[in-house]
Amino acid sequence: MEKYSRISPKERETLSVLIHQGYSQGAIAEMMGRHRSTISRELEKGKISDRYYQYSAIISGYKSRMAASSRKLGKSKLLTNNKLYREFKNRLELKWSPVQISKNLARSFPNEKYMNISHQSIYTFIYLLPRGELKKEINTYLRRKGKKAKPAGIKANIGKIPDMISIEERPKEVADRSVPGHWEGDLLIGNNHSSALGTIVERVTRTVILVPLKAMDAESVRKAFEQELKQFPKQLKLSMTYDQGKEMSEHRLFTKNTKMKVYFCHPASPWERGTCENTNMLIRDFFPKGTDFSKLKKSQIKKVQTLLNQRPRKTLNWNTPEEEIRALVR
Repeated sequence: MEKYSRISPKERETLSVLIHQGYSQGAIAEMMGRHRSTISRELEKGKISDRYYQYSAIISGYKSRMAASSRKLGKSKLLTNNKLYREFKNRLELKWSPVQISKNLARSFPNEKYMNISHQSIYTFIYLLPRGELKKEINTYLRRKGKKAKPAGIKANIGKIPDMISIEERPKEVADRSVPGHWEGDLLIGNNHSSALGTIVERVTRTVILVPLKAMDAESVRKAFEQELKQFPKQLKLSMTYDQGKEMSEHRLFTKNTKMKVYFCHPASPWERGTCENTNMLIRDFFPKGTDFSKLKKSQIKKVQTLLNQRPRKTLNWNTPEEEIRALVR
């Protein structure tokens, strides 16, 4: 007895032509080398009225794909393993990507194969979920990338800052990330440019500091940045790379108090602070454009800082920034 095989798209096209030419089911089955019951089921699946000759290969193909999706979804480890699904969802709620979830599960459960799942399987699971509350809930956690931002151009608050040290004078060890302790800084601007959030990122470990700001003037920004950096030992406070925003116009006093040199990027060159720019995109997942930072509690801001520093990163060999920075300060 020959093994049964599903009707192929090409066979559906042939069946559509033959049925429209008026051939009987028996004749079609013989010509196609198929059992008559197979032809009968296929005609039933693709019919568009009570008359068999109104058969649609498109409708039948669509129904077959939906059935195949259901079969695949039913076999997913995420539906059959409650513990795995719980761990998956916990990480998804932290806005981790499927790749980050997969790698972290493998590290967290190295001796439990049933707790490991590939990122491709996670994507497939999410894609195949039927519309409903479960898919709606999972989609709220997925990180989304909109259109790539166009170069922002020169900021409105950019002006000639006295005694700037150009990024061209920055030591090679900063550019090649061979030595930790070199940071990048920026401001995320809030609703109507009336509030802001300071962001500082260490280039080697990708450690993030979110700086609550009461105001955006140079003195307020300097003092807030200095206060946040106090927690780090001097060997991890070597330099800061910043754009030419006026909020860093007190850079000489900042350097005096922190012993960190400040290097300024060229105008309209955000790629010269690429680590900070990429981190800002991650932060925007939590604080989208239009956020009024003045209405956020410090605890809300620091919670996001913790979430980012506890997120495994591919560039860190799937370690977290928190693990990397902790290893340096022991």
